Amino acid sequence: MAKVLNQQEPAPKGGIPYWVKIVTVFFLGWVALYATRTILNPIMGDLQVEFGLSNSQLGLIMSIFFLGYAGLNIPSGILGDKIGKKKVLVPGVILFGVFAAITGMMPTFFLFMTSWLMVGIFQGFFYGPSYGLSSEAIPPKNITVGSAIINSGMAFGTSLGYYISSYTVHEYNMSWKTPFFIMAVIVVLIGLAMWWVIKDKPKTKEQKAVENNGEKLKLSVLFKNKNLIAAYITIFSAIYAFFVVISWIPYYLEHERGITGGSVAFVSSLVPWAAIPGSILFSWIADKMGKRKPVLLVMMPLSIIALVSIVFFDSMAVLYAALIGYGIFGKISTNPVLVAVIADNAPKNAYSTSFGVYNFIGMCGSILAPYITGFLTDVTGSLNTGFYFAGALLLVGTIAVMFIDENNRPNVEGVAK
Repeated sequence: MAKVLNQQEPAPKGGIPYWVKIVTVFFLGWVALYATRTILNPIMGDLQVEFGLSNSQLGLIMSIFFLGYAGLNIPSGILGDKIGKKKVLVPGVILFGVFAAITGMMPTFFLFMTSWLMVGIFQGFFYGPSYGLSSEAIPPKNITVGSAIINSGMAFGTSLGYYISSYTVHEYNMSWKTPFFIMAVIVVLIGLAMWWVIKDKPKTKEQKAVENNGEKLKLSVLFKNKNLIAAYITIFSAIYAFFVVISWIPYYLEHERGITGGSVAFVSSLVPWAAIPGSILFSWIADKMGKRKPVLLVMMPLSIIALVSIVFFDSMAVLYAALIGYGIFGKISTNPVLVAVIADNAPKNAYSTSFGVYNFIGMCGSILAPYITGFLTDVTGSLNTGFYFAGALLLVGTIAVMFIDENNRPNVEGVAK
């Protein structure tokens, strides 16, 4: 019976292996998700003028988006297991593309927020089903490189979104609505490519019974493992800081550093591009060592220094170095190492649930970060305060890492007590 759990498919003779196609479309999926999110950041000033917004209201735009996204992570994973992952994922991608176009048509702030919330909700259909499908399709010997390629779509998407908005609106003087229409077309095409490529095989009751060892999943068990709790706290702090940076850095560059137009996209993109080699390097080191804690205890303090340096120093050279440093040591790079912590410690009969909770708690940071940063800016009169607060949260995450016990990892042979 165990054989039927492996859903990898051989490639037709001379054809492209199925897992390569899956990696490609899910890479494009992450490009779509992050590009759609970040088209908003370079035009925050335009939206502020268009709708007469305070900084708190400006931050609320992204917070309400991530409220929808985070709220759908766990339900979409459960629904995907029940009716088929493809049936959940593909309509979700297409619909978030459709609502991206609708968002660009909205004449009032309330209608804009409502439509943008729907984009977030339908993006929430992506994480769980795509994670399940890629895990089933990628052969074990290719899982690291396959996952790294998929995750790099976040960096490409972040940069693409910055460039689309910066150039169409600030270089070519088009309406702030234009980036939403461009991304809508791109996203719908990616959704159709997924429909064509993905071959979903929902698991039978017998297969699920084998995976769960006949045990009923209990969410409470995840919060009785101190290693999992430490990982959840750390990813929350890391994602909070990350979304302070990607949500507010274009606004900060334009209003505090006087950088405009296409230069905003270039400077903002230093973070995601630097994250690609950082992610691969530190994941490789953690795998080589067989331990995650020492790597995290190097990365977390350095990410704090880089984050605070973005706003602490007036030097442009330090700003560039800080953004690159944050890219190397920040959330995108720490995420794969923290994922390994979950994999080392999660109950095997609650594996998918453990990752769902991990992503949900982490994305709660993305809900809070944009609004709290805007609120602190309104109260103190300086955007710097929001960055310092994010640095303080990263310090909390660093302390949480110290409580990880790598002598007691249930899923690592030879170290479980």
